[in-house]
Amino acid sequence: MSSPLLSKGQNIALPADVDRVDIVIGWPDPAFEVDASALLLGADRRVGSDTDFVFYNQPESADGSVRFLGTSLTEEGMQARISIDLTAVPAQVHTVAVAGSVASGTFGDLGKLALHVIDAAGASLAEYLTADAETESAFVFGEVYRRDGVWKVRAVGQGWDSGLAGLATDFGVAIDDAEPATTDAAPGATEPGPSATTPEPAPVASPTRGVRTVKRPVRKTKPIEFRQAESDTWQPARLFSVFGIGAGEEQERRTTSALISTMQAVRPFARAVCARMGAPVGAFEGYIEVQYEAGESKVIPDAVLKVSRGSKQWTGLLEVKTGSGKLRRDQLESYLDIARRKKYDVVVSLSNDIPAGPGELPVQVDRRKLTKVSLRHLSWAEIAHEARMLLSHGGIEDPLQSWMLAEFLRYLDHPRSGAAEFVDMGRHWVTVRDAVTAGTLRAGDQKALTVADTWVSLGRHLALRLTAELGVEVRHVLPRKFGSDPVARAAAITERLAGDGCFEAVLRIPETVGDLHVVADVRTNKVRCRTVVTAPDEGTAARRVSWLTRQLTEAPGRVQVEAVFSERGNESCELLETVRANPKVLTDGRSGSIVSFTLEQSFPMGNKRSGTAASFISSVTSATDTFYGSVVQPLREWVPAAPKQADSTPEPLG
Repeated sequence: MSSPLLSKGQNIALPADVDRVDIVIGWPDPAFEVDASALLLGADRRVGSDTDFVFYNQPESADGSVRFLGTSLTEEGMQARISIDLTAVPAQVHTVAVAGSVASGTFGDLGKLALHVIDAAGASLAEYLTADAETESAFVFGEVYRRDGVWKVRAVGQGWDSGLAGLATDFGVAIDDAEPATTDAAPGATEPGPSATTPEPAPVASPTRGVRTVKRPVRKTKPIEFRQAESDTWQPARLFSVFGIGAGEEQERRTTSALISTMQAVRPFARAVCARMGAPVGAFEGYIEVQYEAGESKVIPDAVLKVSRGSKQWTGLLEVKTGSGKLRRDQLESYLDIARRKKYDVVVSLSNDIPAGPGELPVQVDRRKLTKVSLRHLSWAEIAHEARMLLSHGGIEDPLQSWMLAEFLRYLDHPRSGAAEFVDMGRHWVTVRDAVTAGTLRAGDQKALTVADTWVSLGRHLALRLTAELGVEVRHVLPRKFGSDPVARAAAITERLAGDGCFEAVLRIPETVGDLHVVADVRTNKVRCRTVVTAPDEGTAARRVSWLTRQLTEAPGRVQVEAVFSERGNESCELLETVRANPKVLTDGRSGSIVSFTLEQSFPMGNKRSGTAASFISSVTSATDTFYGSVVQPLREWVPAAPKQADSTPEPLG
């Protein structure tokens, strides 16, 4: 069922049984960063105090009713999320205005913008789309407001040219972005990290200073180094031992305990993981093997997660599977019953399953059980991704915490942890592969539809890996019509697989010349990676070829270079090593100008379902990494030279 599409100024009442909503701001281009914010307004449409302004530097209101949950990547672009607990909004607050801001550029650069209102079960309640923004750097998308005891949503679509600070000031927030005074710590002094169990106070307004909208710099600590080993074979002791780990329940207990203890000790990691679960920013505590009564029996989730912020507390139940363990519907539904009875917020499943699309669940449950409790899923790949992002790109200031997180990641990377990132194409892979090779696969094959979903999961895995490695949000691009229709998506992939024997994934990496296409050709046992580069729009064809080859000095000579000319049917293609030796081989006998280059490289494809370097997944992953590093990464878009001034030197007087 589709949600109502609002026009500017239109409003709609929220269902009476909805007591919490998430407001999601979406935009298509991951190269831009939009920061969501919310203002709690009284009858006079002004904030009661500076703590009624919720944004990245102040992620929760003083009463905990409104929270900023951060920004994430989706199949359709980027999204920023604000959570509102309607039952906790103070009586004096009449309206919660939801806004977005950009630090550079304007909203006119982003194209279409979207506002989605969803309930705790993930169902869409309202939607507002707009492309009217032009020069604005801050934008109020909509409002959640109270009228005669009924909560409603209104589409607003009003912009500010003065940025986040200007918008907040107009609603009564005191802004102070002056640089704060700093004091130098004594040389060698190290500030001790906060205790994991120390309650984190709710934000309060300073009587002498306003809210600071300038983003805090991210600091990166230097990792602990081991230098005294006499041989490369010497291994530092593990914080989380992998010796003596069995399978099944013992493996799950060990890996769950390692996760919870690391979150307990490394607060930035706990915040990153909990944000994926919908938790607020606050002090984290985790407990394992907690028993709950359920009639005549006991229910024991793998962990209970607690986050406190001021007087508010968020609670989640965690169900963990490792290795090939599969989540069970009856188990998740029993946890949902416990969570609803205890008035907890969420049940989270954690396994090696990577759903084909964001927000999709590997196990479907009775939706009636989701009226008061959310159900979310995380994969071990996402847990490892958050750890790598913090270690590689900053966010941890304490060297000891950095070492602990590195040890946890070292544990996850070991096969005995059971926390494989993505290693198995599923039990139908060999059957489908052989049918493709024999030419007997048909588009309606049910096993092929399952493998198609696994291929999309592999595409998400490739995007996660590159995101963690590069420190930018890499997007796995799917046609928009398939974003919310997994059945049609799997059918389209299977139809192509039956037709030409190929899978294809498209990765969009910010600040690169073009998308990275990864094609797995099952019939030829090849993985082909390619990208398309727009050629300079000035200069001769020879100069355009030279512009390209100068950037590919380290690229393998077996890369294919195709030149596409302005006159159709005039393309040429040669190996890079041939073009280096004789650049004219691409242009001789061709008419028209070169408009683009297509670069493609083929790699051997593994056939095995899982495991070793000969596996299908390993070959696709290796090909993607190699092609990006040697071909895509060195390329830069062509930038024309600045226009020259006319020679206006005055003639000397005679």
